[in-house]
Amino acid sequence: MGTSRFVLGVILLTFGARAVGAEPPDEFAALGEWPKELKGYFTPPAEFANDSGPWKSPLVRADGTKVETAEGWKKRRDEIRSSWHDLMGAWPAVIEKPKLEVLSSAKRETFTQQHVRLQVAPDRMNDDARLLIPDGPGPFPAVLVVFYDSKTGVGEGKATLRDFAYQLARRGFVTLSLGSPPESYYPNKEKATIQPLSYHAYVAANCRNVLANLPNVDGKRVGIMGHSYGGKWAMFASCLNDQFVCAAWSDGGIVFDEKRSNVNYWEPWYLGYEPGRERKRGLPTAENPRTGPYKTLIESGRDLHELHALMALRPFLVSGGSEDQPERWKALNHAVAVNKLLGYEGRVGMTNRKTHDPTPESNEVIYRFFEHVLKPNPAKP
Repeated sequence: MGTSRFVLGVILLTFGARAVGAEPPDEFAALGEWPKELKGYFTPPAEFANDSGPWKSPLVRADGTKVETAEGWKKRRDEIRSSWHDLMGAWPAVIEKPKLEVLSSAKRETFTQQHVRLQVAPDRMNDDARLLIPDGPGPFPAVLVVFYDSKTGVGEGKATLRDFAYQLARRGFVTLSLGSPPESYYPNKEKATIQPLSYHAYVAANCRNVLANLPNVDGKRVGIMGHSYGGKWAMFASCLNDQFVCAAWSDGGIVFDEKRSNVNYWEPWYLGYEPGRERKRGLPTAENPRTGPYKTLIESGRDLHELHALMALRPFLVSGGSEDQPERWKALNHAVAVNKLLGYEGRVGMTNRKTHDPTPESNEVIYRFFEHVLKPNPAKP
């Protein structure tokens, strides 16, 4: 679906053992201007520029008062983040140094590809992971690529135009392609304490630390991306963990939309898990009603635009396809407003195409986005 010296101070945002809600530092001002070929994607189209849709602004607190200062936003963002974790279940402490085992290694083009097993939770390992390391001493920027399986991300799966980890490795990024099925419950399905989509965000936080701990990676320059289910995963991971410098979300559905069957946050393997009550697959109906936190969020008039706002000041790109058409700018305008309050513009972007499947053109924008944000450029301050 539809590239700055960027120095990010170390943000100690994890959960459990560390503080929650650390705000992005002022170094984000170093992002600079987008290159000409990208700049247009980071400005809302005229027809949507002043339209924020039906959603309540994240700048309005629970008590109805409005946030009008940067200091006020710090408190409000903690309020938003905490409320989502209260609904979805608290994370265990993020693992600062997750275990990493190399199962096999082979030279491929201008990088080395390793099949790895890594620690994704205190008592859980995942061996559906491929680590790609460019030739040279580094340190390199890095991107975590998430999907159903790791082979797709490195160009060894059946689907085309989803080889994001491979393409970014060719451009000088260390990449980690991670696979995991959506139906992943922690600690198990019968006693899950975290909604599956939030658990995947927790997994991504640990995988970010795997990348940041590598000797040839600049741990201050790690991003995340994913397509479809991976787009949902990357969105929740980057919004809930400030240590991801930037993110690209490809057509996962960036707001709740019960007119689109693929924007299926209501399913129990995303946000609809409810112990002892599993709904049938499909759109919510009177016979097959909403369940779990998804039900609570809908009934209280809340939506994913609250999570988007947590990205400020970090830049993100929506690579929109059939599920995220241009009118989604109405929701993105809320994140634009938060960035504007903080004194910045051009941190929220979207491309659009008709199909759910990525295109060469939409992918090229993603790669240029990561190059601009994560690669050092001595010409910029």
